[in-house]
Amino acid sequence: MACYARAVTDGRLPLHEGLDALHAWARSPSSARRADVRRALARLASANGLAGAYLDVDAAPLPHLTLGVGTLARRPRTVAPPVRAVPLVADEGRVALGRLVIDPGASEGDHGEQAVRAIELVLDAVWARAEARRAAERMAALDEATRAITSVLDLETVLQLIVDRVRDLAEAGYAALGIVDMQGQIDRFITSGLDRAERARMGDPPRGRGLLGLIIREGRSYLIPDIATDPRRAGFPPGHPTMHSFIGVPVVVRGTPVGNLYLTDRRDGRAFREADLELVEAFARHAAIAVENARLHERIGQLAVFDERERIGRELHDGIIQSIYAVSLGLEDAADDAADDPEAMRARIDRAIDALHATIRDLRNYIFGLRPELLLQAGLCGGLVALADEVHVNTLIDIEVDAEAANDLDVTREATHELLSIAREALSNVARHAQASRARVELAVEQPHLRLAVIDDGRGMPVDPVAGPEHLGLGNMRARAHSLDGEMRIERGRPRGTRIIISVPLIRIQSHSGDEAAEEATPT
Repeated sequence: MACYARAVTDGRLPLHEGLDALHAWARSPSSARRADVRRALARLASANGLAGAYLDVDAAPLPHLTLGVGTLARRPRTVAPPVRAVPLVADEGRVALGRLVIDPGASEGDHGEQAVRAIELVLDAVWARAEARRAAERMAALDEATRAITSVLDLETVLQLIVDRVRDLAEAGYAALGIVDMQGQIDRFITSGLDRAERARMGDPPRGRGLLGLIIREGRSYLIPDIATDPRRAGFPPGHPTMHSFIGVPVVVRGTPVGNLYLTDRRDGRAFREADLELVEAFARHAAIAVENARLHERIGQLAVFDERERIGRELHDGIIQSIYAVSLGLEDAADDAADDPEAMRARIDRAIDALHATIRDLRNYIFGLRPELLLQAGLCGGLVALADEVHVNTLIDIEVDAEAANDLDVTREATHELLSIAREALSNVARHAQASRARVELAVEQPHLRLAVIDDGRGMPVDPVAGPEHLGLGNMRARAHSLDGEMRIERGRPRGTRIIISVPLIRIQSHSGDEAAEEATPT
């Protein structure tokens, strides 16, 4: 074969030079590497006696490539003999790679057949390597995504995390998860890729007509090249972004459909492929398990709350309420003694006051006792460690606590309670909304203030978020900081994430001689 017979000046055969150049281009496209491919194509064409060649490669995961040499340096507007276009395929003809246009010129012999086969052979090898690399990367991404969603037990967080992760996994522009009710209609619609303004312009969420309803009714996956022209579509409402390529996959829990994943528009502008569909189907199986786990956790939590309410009611009735009732009976007797025995009345009242003080202490201790995961630790620093452990167990977010600088502070019980509540709310926000993998809690003395900071590496949040139900936690944290004469601020992390910083005066939170004892002895 002629393409094997003639070597280029650097010692490589034209075929090998083309293989090296295309491999380098596929790994990292650049103008310099495109020039290398052009030189390799020119030498390969020359080695086979072609007057010109034009290569057009359009086959993911290879980058799109068009270039020409010789008489076909520019894209030919028409193809007429002796110029001809030859399709290029890979994977034993199953994958279309693009086409090669050749101009045999005045050459005799095979009219460029050897050049076509050589270029196809090179592209097949390059495509196969790129496909293998992409498959490995996607499997790693699938593993990471499934571990992320199955490590979270809060249902709302899981649902949003599922659509965010599947959108990145499939490299889609938009993703949604439709939760279906008993009547087969979409009851909830969680989206990713749309900002708040775009969601508002779209109006009410879909109810499950058109293609979305088709997937609900038939319970199987769909891969559609262009939903904008599909006859089964219901159409887009006003304000809806234009969408084309589509994947729809059911999410099934133990044979029962709970919803569907919808993805549209690959970010590279190409249509979704079978490999994309298979990847989303694999993710949907893990998503179903994550949804079921979160729902079970929610039910268990509801049962635990019910049992806890029953226990609290019994303990309050049998203990504290009975003590208050006994005090009220004693005061009634004191009223009877008021005229006949004033000394006995005063003694009864003194005993009633002591009993009320004891009941108040019991009630305060009981309220604090509802937070055993904090009170079992030693003060503020230990409580922060307990909170970090709790969040880590439930979310697998790595949380580092640095509180040694404040270890020797004697912080009042009130301040400890408020600061731990702020830290709990901040870490809860990280777990629910930040999509973070790491967080850090810092407690430091910066005279004359104590600084508490909760830092994450998540997606970040506005430094001045718009007031709304989703930001009530921020309002609570700010109110607690103000109750300690402190302030709260929100900063963007470096390079990403969020920093919530609380600064309170040391003089306001430190315990001074006898203050705690006086607080315990004084009714509130």
